[in-house]
Amino acid sequence: MQAAATLCRSRVFGLIIHRSLSVSSPVNPISSNFIFCTFTTTDSSSQTKKTIWSHGGGETVLESLCNRIEKLPKGEPIGRVFQSWMGDGFPVSRGDIFHAINRLRKLQLSKRALEVMEWVIRERPYRLKELDYSYLLEFTIKLHGVSQGEKLFSCVPTEFQNELLYNNLVIACLDKGMIRLSLAYMKKMRELGHPISHLVFNRLIILHSSPSRRRTIPKILRQMKADKVDPHVSTYNILMKIEANEHNIDGLIKVLGDMRQAKVEPNEISFCILATAHAVARLFTVCEAYVEAVEKSASGNNWSTLDVLLILYGYLGKEKELERIWGLLKDLPHVRSKSFILAIEAFGRSGGITRAEQLWLEMKTKKGLKSTEQFNSMISVYCKLGFITKATNLYKEMEQNGCKPNAITIRHLALGCLKVGLVKEAVKTLEVGKDFPANKKIKKSTPWLETTFSIVEVFAEKGDVENTEKLFEELKKANFTRYTFVYNALIKAYVKAKVYDPNLLKRMILGGARPDSETYSLLKLIEQFRT
Repeated sequence: MQAAATLCRSRVFGLIIHRSLSVSSPVNPISSNFIFCTFTTTDSSSQTKKTIWSHGGGETVLESLCNRIEKLPKGEPIGRVFQSWMGDGFPVSRGDIFHAINRLRKLQLSKRALEVMEWVIRERPYRLKELDYSYLLEFTIKLHGVSQGEKLFSCVPTEFQNELLYNNLVIACLDKGMIRLSLAYMKKMRELGHPISHLVFNRLIILHSSPSRRRTIPKILRQMKADKVDPHVSTYNILMKIEANEHNIDGLIKVLGDMRQAKVEPNEISFCILATAHAVARLFTVCEAYVEAVEKSASGNNWSTLDVLLILYGYLGKEKELERIWGLLKDLPHVRSKSFILAIEAFGRSGGITRAEQLWLEMKTKKGLKSTEQFNSMISVYCKLGFITKATNLYKEMEQNGCKPNAITIRHLALGCLKVGLVKEAVKTLEVGKDFPANKKIKKSTPWLETTFSIVEVFAEKGDVENTEKLFEELKKANFTRYTFVYNALIKAYVKAKVYDPNLLKRMILGGARPDSETYSLLKLIEQFRT
């Protein structure tokens, strides 16, 4: 903060924030990571590395400045790293700082990143540019708030007070949820004639993506058009993700149509969203077409895209393709625990329990069992396939390992009990599950909804209308009942129970689901139970 205050007094301050965009997990609603307006530098990708030469003439990289910064113990002054680096005869280049800051941001080490930038601004190891000042402002706002950022903003030299500066300040304000202040800065930008970035509108759309605020989105899009902001693929991806999260396939297709009408080409992320949404909706033929589009548009071996492909091929039951994608993931320098979890679930979904168990043991050996999510992946496989004894043993191992079961764990076990006919035990397990907290995010997640629906299917098959209706209400709150197959399961419960209800079709239509041939066949069967 002292370095920032000194900067402010000396009026040497600029702003262009750069962040990386991650692909949205199918489970997560909408990613909160955004690209800030960036300034391209010709030397930002280069970094100095300390090296030695082997006897064979080959160069072996030992470490970089970034590695030294990461290894610095907590509480140690950052200056020691730079002194050591320069003491070994290496310069501190812009590429070194660029690489280090991006790594620290990824590791969420904002305090350390701010220390790095304070040192750079103070010592000036190279000719400073906008990107350097932008990093300082980014992490100052993250750690000390918008008010401190505004003070620094006011100290920026006149030549840097342009559209880049304003766009990034607006995004920083939105990142803190300060919508009114952001709108005020946007108004000032219009008065000054500064173009507003599509990234600002992206953030605004996401902040208004909740059901209570969604009515504002059309207004934001109209303002975007009025400000002559060119449509961008990322904006349409966000809009598609919102519709996918609401299980609104019609709305999703409409956004895709608007995207094509605007002559914006879908990208890798677009096709991932489309394929996943259709897989969850059990529209597997359409899903397969979009999976092919994902494969064609994929840019290199991106781990996030490969993770999505694991999920998709699991839905499609293509074990050969699963093995191929898993092979590509294993060839990456680092395989995350999350990738192991997704692979286990994908093979389990396609019925490959032996392969899922092999991956479980491999994860256990290489990564260790440190999280509830790891145990849940294998428990879900066992429960879906009816191996309740194995699931129960794993549950015990989970507790012995120090990992606490959560609401999803209990719901998996309830399904496992039903799969082997232990109805009373399943009902008791569901009751026990009420003692485990499950927030809205969990109850809207795909694993929770699909497991709940699997339980509904078993209750429906047994003609248990009471329990089917209870769980159906849960699915309704998450808009999962927009899918025809969910209402069909409910109607099946009435058929099996031989109970007539004249309002089932009306409920279905008003609930946003479209009746199909199976619906009408089931309703015809119910007619015979009318008294």
